[in-house]
Amino acid sequence: MPETAAEGREARVPFQLIEVDGPSMVPTLNPGDWMLVQYGARVRPGAVVILRHPFQQDLLVVKRVVERRDDGWWVLGDNPYSPGGDSTVYGAVPDELVLATVRARFRPRSRDEGEGQRSVPALISWAFSALRPVLSDRSASKRLRAR
Repeated sequence: MPETAAEGREARVPFQLIEVDGPSMVPTLNPGDWMLVQYGARVRPGAVVILRHPFQQDLLVVKRVVERRDDGWWVLGDNPYSPGGDSTVYGAVPDELVLATVRARFRPRSRDEGEGQRSVPALISWAFSALRPVLSDRSASKRLRAR
């Protein structure tokens, strides 16, 4: 977890920007999107979280929390066509491995958008779609639970 030194003691950084790498959370998050994450936020079913992979703890993954179980959080990716990498492979995730909650995503302009669409309406359209909050989606949670 990122930390900064503050007056001789370590203080946690409450927010951080992290880039998405991989398709497991499409359509909520696409590869190349940036996430604004909040450390220490309350985890609830439906929330999108950053966690340490239970078998490779140097690897951070982003998943949606489906439900609380006795041994931790059951997490799944939003993309049903992306193979593994969630609780169907490694089981429930202990609380100490859940690091942060995703609050918002920023979708940068693609090179194609930057080259061909310099009109004001195109820029306004991109601006309204580029920054979005990532909310707890209980309907997605129920849909994923049925998988």
